[in-house]
Amino acid sequence: MDGLVQLQKQLVDYTASLFREGFLDDQFNQLQQLQDESNPEFVVEVVTLFFEDAERLLNELSKTLDSSFPNRGQASIDFKKLDAHVHQLKGSSSSIGAQRVHSVCISFRNSCEEQNVEGCLKNLQQVRHEYSLVKTKLETLFRMEKQILEAAG
Repeated sequence: MDGLVQLQKQLVDYTASLFREGFLDDQFNQLQQLQDESNPEFVVEVVTLFFEDAERLLNELSKTLDSSFPNRGQASIDFKKLDAHVHQLKGSSSSIGAQRVHSVCISFRNSCEEQNVEGCLKNLQQVRHEYSLVKTKLETLFRMEKQILEAAG
């Protein structure tokens, strides 16, 4: 049983670090409060949908930005389309409490508004980076929760 207590403490500490480092905000707590015995996988399911959505949107963003550069001399980016994708990503990251992804999306939308190609490229790189960090962190969190459930029997 001692091992279980240790696992629970590690989970609490790890979760606290995700909030402290700004990966998650209170929206993630709200999500966890919606989970109960009748739907024990709720948070994992919602976050998994976020991962799928984010990856689709990141691909769309890359395609929209890349399509404008095949040596045509001048960039012809569809900033409206770009902004629509960023807006969606901002909303879905906000809905699970992925605070750092959400923050980069705000900056990304400003670059779209200013039609700033360099800014958009930089923000795309940054949003990919923050997304991959939060994905790894949440996967670790879910793995820890699963270990606790298994240890508790």
